[in-house]
Amino acid sequence: MWMIAIHRADIPWSASNNKGKRVNLARLDLNLVVALRALLEERNVTRAGQRVGLSQPAMSAALARLRRHFEDDLLSRVGGHYELTALGQVLLDRTSTAYDVLERLFASQADFDPTTENREFKLVASDYAVSVFGAELARVVHEEAPGIRLRFTQTPPTVVDDTATLLSRVDGLLMPHGVISDFPATDLYDDRWVFLVAQDHPSVEERLTRQDLARLPWVTYQRTYDAPAVRQLGMLGVEPHVEVSVDNFQLLPLLVAGTRRIALIQARLARLLAPIAAVRVVDPPYEAVPLQEAMWWHPVHTHDAAHIWLRETAARVGRRVAEAEGRGA
Repeated sequence: MWMIAIHRADIPWSASNNKGKRVNLARLDLNLVVALRALLEERNVTRAGQRVGLSQPAMSAALARLRRHFEDDLLSRVGGHYELTALGQVLLDRTSTAYDVLERLFASQADFDPTTENREFKLVASDYAVSVFGAELARVVHEEAPGIRLRFTQTPPTVVDDTATLLSRVDGLLMPHGVISDFPATDLYDDRWVFLVAQDHPSVEERLTRQDLARLPWVTYQRTYDAPAVRQLGMLGVEPHVEVSVDNFQLLPLLVAGTRRIALIQARLARLLAPIAAVRVVDPPYEAVPLQEAMWWHPVHTHDAAHIWLRETAARVGRRVAEAEGRGA
C-alpha cells in the first residue's frame, strides 16, 4: 500500500469546482485521496489519522480542506459519533475506486521478469472460466513464474452495472464478449453452448426440440448475462420454466441427472464434467450464438510491464486451450 504525506499548505479551491465545471487536477493535492478514504471509512478523525500515519491536527486540517473543496461537511456529528452526509456516502465508493486506480497506476513497472518477481494477480471469473481456462493458466504460471500468485474471485452480480469500479480493483475479468464493452480486452478462446439431459431422460432421445425447451423444467445459472444463448430464447418465443437456479456452472450436471430437467452449459465444461453425473450432451435445436471468452482490464494497466506479461501469457494459454479442441481433447 502506498501513502504520501499530506502537505499542510492549503490549495485555493474554487467553489465552482462542484458546479458542473471540470476540475484542474494540476491544482489539486491528490494526496488528499488517501485522507478522504480514511475519513469516510473510519468516520473518525483520530482513527483516520492513525490509519495513514498522520497526527490528529494534520488529519483535522485535511478534513477542513476537503470540506472547503466539496462545500459539504462530509462527516456530521450525531450524538457522540460522526455519520456521513449524503455527499459523503456518495463519495465513499468513488473514493475507494479512485484510490485503487491511483495505487495500481503508481505500482506500474517499466520492466518485469516473471522468473524473479514476487507478486499476486487478481482475476475475476466464473467457475466455468476457472475450470476451462484458469486451471491451465495456473499450470503455466507455476512452470514459468514461481513467484507469481493467482487469485480467482467469483464474478459479482454488479459486474454489468459497475464494470469500471470492478476493473479498477483487479487485474482482469474473464468474461465472454457481448456482456460488457468499452474496455480493452484480450481474446482467449471460443466455445459453444450445448444442453444437458439425464442419460435416462424419459422423453428426450437424440435431439431436443423447441417444444421440449418450452415444456421441460430447467436448471439455470442464475446470472443470465453469462448465457447469451438463453436470451435468444425470447426471440424464439420460448420462456424457460426454471425449476432450479444456481450460481455455479459445475453444479448443473448434478441437478440434471436423474430428472426431467435440462440445462444450458458450455461445451468445454460439459466435457470436463461428463464423468461426474449420468447426463448426456445434446445440441440446441436452434443456432446458438457462439461464446468468445476474453480477459478484460482497466486502461490503467495497458502499459504496465507486469500486466503486459499477464495478458500475453493469458493469450498464449487461450491458444493452447483452442488447440486442445482441435486435437479432440
